[in-house]
Amino acid sequence: MLVSDLGEQGLLKLIQPYCLPNSIGDDGAIVRVPPEQELVVTTDVLVDRVHFSDQTTSPFDVGWRSVAANLSDLAAMGAKPLGITVGLSLPPELPVVWLEQLYAGMQACLTQYGTGIIGGDLTRSSVITIAITALGAVKSDQGIRRSTARGGDAIVVTGNHGSSYAGLQLLLNPELGADLTERDRDFLIAAHQRPQPRLDVLPILDELRQSVSQVIPISGMDSSDGLADAIVQICRASGVGAILDRSAISINPSLTQMLPDTALESALYGGEDFELVLCLPKPIAAQLVDRLNLGAAIIGTITQELEILVVDDINRSSPIDLDLKSGFQHFH
Repeated sequence: MLVSDLGEQGLLKLIQPYCLPNSIGDDGAIVRVPPEQELVVTTDVLVDRVHFSDQTTSPFDVGWRSVAANLSDLAAMGAKPLGITVGLSLPPELPVVWLEQLYAGMQACLTQYGTGIIGGDLTRSSVITIAITALGAVKSDQGIRRSTARGGDAIVVTGNHGSSYAGLQLLLNPELGADLTERDRDFLIAAHQRPQPRLDVLPILDELRQSVSQVIPISGMDSSDGLADAIVQICRASGVGAILDRSAISINPSLTQMLPDTALESALYGGEDFELVLCLPKPIAAQLVDRLNLGAAIIGTITQELEILVVDDINRSSPIDLDLKSGFQHFH
């Protein structure tokens, strides 16, 4: 059965079970923001053959990834999710089972993080386009922004980088994984197909805030467009620079085994790892890393100088200048 066989009303009936109860059916959703909190809104658009393809991503995983990207943006702002809306443009010849699996993937990811679909829209087009808007809430003085990093802050990553890129390469070129164990191959592929937005970091940050008597300034963003991109964006927005320790950058050993000559480049520019990159005072940063899972690390320091370098040691031998030219580009 095709989308055109159901028509708009039939599609809406099909989609309704995947939405939160009593959340759709009106012209808009009514969302209650908790007292003394502010609303955070973020939108991502995914396009077939630009952000996903049937060669590397099942419709279930397209649904999961599209939701994960938005929840990761909320996490990067320090916000807990309240719900999402889903706008879809679909070719009439699309099989209905593809749409069902898309929503099943969305629902699976949303349920894991205690939220759901509260609205959306449908229309016809020649290419599949998924536009998701996520709503979240953050306490008024606890929003995480890119523009507040300060000289002396430690730079923390919440996990490994390059794993999603490695998983994509395995899907496109399975022979690259010939020397990996099945478990390692599956891990890397899952990192690409079903990324985990780091909303789990927020309760830990809350506890660390409560353990001190002063407001903890935290700057950051997620690494969906690459670790290098995140650091450069934070530094530009904050008017600072950074020195990164090459040996401290968290890279999955399987990536190093698979791509030994380009593992660091993959970690810096591969993208879609959906980890958080946070800049905060060093004592708090050390406590945060201790509380997080394997792969979390302090990888460098924010500086007053505007240069952004990856170095081998404190003598800055063989420095690498970070830039935005090597990462994912939407219009290339």
